[in-house]
Amino acid sequence: MSTVISWDQYFMGIAKLSAYRSKDPNTQVGACIVNAENKIVGVGYNGLPWGCEDTQFPWGNREGDMYDTKYPYVVHAELNAILNSIQNLKGCRIYVSLFPCHECVKAIIQSGIQKIIYEDDKYNDTPSDRAAKRMLDAAGVVYQKMTPFDIEIK
Repeated sequence: MSTVISWDQYFMGIAKLSAYRSKDPNTQVGACIVNAENKIVGVGYNGLPWGCEDTQFPWGNREGDMYDTKYPYVVHAELNAILNSIQNLKGCRIYVSLFPCHECVKAIIQSGIQKIIYEDDKYNDTPSDRAAKRMLDAAGVVYQKMTPFDIEIK
């Protein structure tokens, strides 16, 4: 008997697979944007901008002077998926392995995405998370936590 996964599991699987493209040694995040017809219109992962060589930037540094950390250089998965999209995103939904930060939420709202499906909420109740959820609630963007799942691929 074969295993048939739901659309949500399929698209979250694409997001999680995309995360493996990230060279971030601490947090690999992937995103997949889908339109109303269940067609993928954008994917992304957290990484450096085009033309910035991974070996030239501080991937492993998370503390210290901001210039010497990864934070000013990394483009988050959600923004990469939006920038990589192939159509207008109004009414789309985004699947993301980690709940978006407040900066990504601004881009999600501005792009017209109407629903966020996420798996991990490890930054729940931090100032960034609270600000993100405040903006999403005000803008009427739905966000829904998905139960993690594993599938054996043969």
